[in-house]
Amino acid sequence: MKLIIKNIRTSVDDDIEYIKQQTAKKIKVGTDDIKSIKIIKESIDARRKPNITLVYTVMAETHSKIKFTANNDISVLDETPSPPLLQGNIPLDKKPVIVGFGPAGMFAALVLAQNGFKPIVIERGECVEKRTELVNLFWNENKLSTETNVQFGEGGAGTFSDGKLTTRINDRRCNKVLEEFYKNGAHEEILYKNKPHIGTDVLKCVVKNIRKRIEELGGTVLFNSKLTDIDFKGNAVRGIKYNNANTIDTNILILSIGHSARDTFQMLLDKNIQFIQKPFSIGVRIEHPQVIINMAQFGTPNVIPKLGPADYQIFHKIGNRTVYSFCMCPGGVVVASASEPESIVTNGMSEYKRDRENANSALVVSVEPGDFGDSHPLAGMYFQRRWEKLAYEVAGSNYSAPVQLLGDFMKGCASKGFGSVKPSYTGNTTLSDINLCLPEFITTPMKESISIFDKKIKGFGLKDAILTGVETRTSSPVRILRSDTFEAIGFTGLYPAGEGAGYAGGIVSAAVDGIRIAEEVIRKYKPKY
Repeated sequence: MKLIIKNIRTSVDDDIEYIKQQTAKKIKVGTDDIKSIKIIKESIDARRKPNITLVYTVMAETHSKIKFTANNDISVLDETPSPPLLQGNIPLDKKPVIVGFGPAGMFAALVLAQNGFKPIVIERGECVEKRTELVNLFWNENKLSTETNVQFGEGGAGTFSDGKLTTRINDRRCNKVLEEFYKNGAHEEILYKNKPHIGTDVLKCVVKNIRKRIEELGGTVLFNSKLTDIDFKGNAVRGIKYNNANTIDTNILILSIGHSARDTFQMLLDKNIQFIQKPFSIGVRIEHPQVIINMAQFGTPNVIPKLGPADYQIFHKIGNRTVYSFCMCPGGVVVASASEPESIVTNGMSEYKRDRENANSALVVSVEPGDFGDSHPLAGMYFQRRWEKLAYEVAGSNYSAPVQLLGDFMKGCASKGFGSVKPSYTGNTTLSDINLCLPEFITTPMKESISIFDKKIKGFGLKDAILTGVETRTSSPVRILRSDTFEAIGFTGLYPAGEGAGYAGGIVSAAVDGIRIAEEVIRKYKPKY
């Protein structure tokens, strides 16, 4: 008999044997009656810090059927299998093509390959091994590759991040994403942690393994291959051109281009593909000593091994704007993330162990289409670019990022030196006034929120905390309109997918969107090649 048991509480010092004992107690059997136990979910209750409690949901299999009183904490495991994914009846004589090998494209390709469709993936950037070399060249020598960088290349923008797998969506496909990541090299804990992360060091291996699996199943992955044109017959996809010279005939084109493919956005718009402006957020990266965050969240400056370094998530509403943390990276670094020349873009990154000295997070403010100053579909993109260029100029026009102490930012004056916190930025930095890099309707609510956040996380308002500008790529500035069949409005066989198309926000939701589109293709078509 298999049961799901919720609300098993332990201390941070208790092991799996204690969890088993508490499970047995809750279902009123002896520990010998439990055949196996598996952790389904682990979350942290830090309301009585420093006495931290871990709360588990487990799947327990008993040797025999037991009687129990049904309640919210105990239920029988539903082992009803998901209905099989059956291929459609429309013959498909050309392989589907996927543009972009971030989470959406990767999982669309994987699911198609697992179902016999042998997809062709084109990715404008390099494979992860060469990509890492080129990214390091930018970080160390300011030599930017516009095709392979933190935004473009195998694994997408998430490859150089914390590898965060949290998501607000409730979709059965989330489990598929986590399971595939685990099967391809991620740590098992991602299957049950409340806030799972892979870490950039592990994620690089995972994406390479998924690519190899796609190829083993008959798929093809082409790097250094940028989509430059789409060929239509009427409103139906008939093929693509990449690198302005090479062509592939296809009737199925999945566009998983990512939120920074600005040249591709323009090409698609020129093809009369319908875009609308989309809200997003801009701001800075803020850095604190990790010990401050640990103390505020867990009541101790030390890292508790079972919990790892503490994180946070905060938000505050000011008028019609929301100020909030985004993509928080415990024990991480701030990374240079530009994809266009003469621009400064920041992001955060952590390795699996999250063992660096500083914690960093985006501190951003929501922006709406009305802020962009233009009705053009790509006005949000131009808005992002404006502040990225300005940050480049303010910091000296040499790819140094503008940095400032929080106390000086609040006063509106450039910093003259660092205090107790040193910047972790992967490139060079220049002490500047970040108030000059962002519009006042962003900086003012940021300043107003600091005292509020300091009450929630003691030490957040540390005057020596470091701001690094600018964070602009929180999500796509556009949405490509699509129908109930996931095809672009007015077109057949063209499937906008993932974060770049405006339908996801993060690794898991983008991957889920890619899976959803792959399933739609599978249900409709049958490969004949």
